[in-house]
Amino acid sequence: MIILGIESSCDDTSAAIIRDGLLLSNVMAGQEVHKQYGGVIPELASRAHQQNIVPVTHRALTLAGVLPADIDAVAFTRGPGLMGSLLVGASFAKGFALAAGASLIAVNHLQGHILSHFIECPGQPRRRPSFPFLCLLVSGGHSQLVVVNSFLHFEIIGQTIDDAAGEAFDKCAKVIGLPYPGGPLVDQLAAQGNPDAFRFARPQVGGLDYSFSGLKTSFLYFLRDRIADNRAFIEENLHDLCASLQHTIIEIVMHNLVKAAEQTGIREIAIAGGVSANSGLRRHVREEGLKRHWKVYLPELRFTTDNAAMIAITGYYLFRAGERTPLDTTPVARIG
Repeated sequence: MIILGIESSCDDTSAAIIRDGLLLSNVMAGQEVHKQYGGVIPELASRAHQQNIVPVTHRALTLAGVLPADIDAVAFTRGPGLMGSLLVGASFAKGFALAAGASLIAVNHLQGHILSHFIECPGQPRRRPSFPFLCLLVSGGHSQLVVVNSFLHFEIIGQTIDDAAGEAFDKCAKVIGLPYPGGPLVDQLAAQGNPDAFRFARPQVGGLDYSFSGLKTSFLYFLRDRIADNRAFIEENLHDLCASLQHTIIEIVMHNLVKAAEQTGIREIAIAGGVSANSGLRRHVREEGLKRHWKVYLPELRFTTDNAAMIAITGYYLFRAGERTPLDTTPVARIG
């Protein structure tokens, strides 16, 4: 069973080939144009996808040694994401499937992040969570706690009511003058700072939900007051600011993860999404796992960002279960 995966939800164009669950290729093309604007510009993103999607897919097929006629199904990201970007990927996937005589499989982007733990790579040992497991999904647009009962059964038990953890990283990074994307730079600078140097708001909204808008406001007002007294405050305290910001975000997400594990009794714990690449978060999850006797699963760094391998593996399990998507299916920017 050979699956072509297509990912185009934001600003990364990616294509991957999976055969019987084994990854044969995973090709990505980024978009440097957004750095000069401090964030992703949707119109520019969709235009870049149009330029990249054919050569990226051709490269993925070539590396895998697969012909279009060999493809059994084309899995594509239906949403959530930027509508223009999603339309490019969906339209290409439909055209490819129709021309190649392959089935079409629509994939939820967030479920793809979670199932990235089940990508098999040649020559690497298989270590995957057992069902049910609890997954902390943290990315630029989403923060969720999900109980994963099977490859096709996901139960959201907590989520952000406003901003996501990744957005908090990037927006606060922008405030202190770091280029986009700021999250990875905060992580790098935090390694040389004191995480207890400054304290920021830690909003608690009850239950297992998250809120990060209060943290962003607290960070902004804190800087406003300090800069009023010392215009060089950011430059003089950059590493401590990054370390304290990162520590605060990690405390917020870890607080509910621990609570969710206690409430559900689940000890199989995984993280996924772009923020799961953060070194501080990975360290805290490992430490908490040792303390609480969890089995912890961290994704490979190359599978934390948006990539087609996670879409292909999700499509693989959907295809095995008999799922098929009609050609008149349209992408959706938001999935409830």
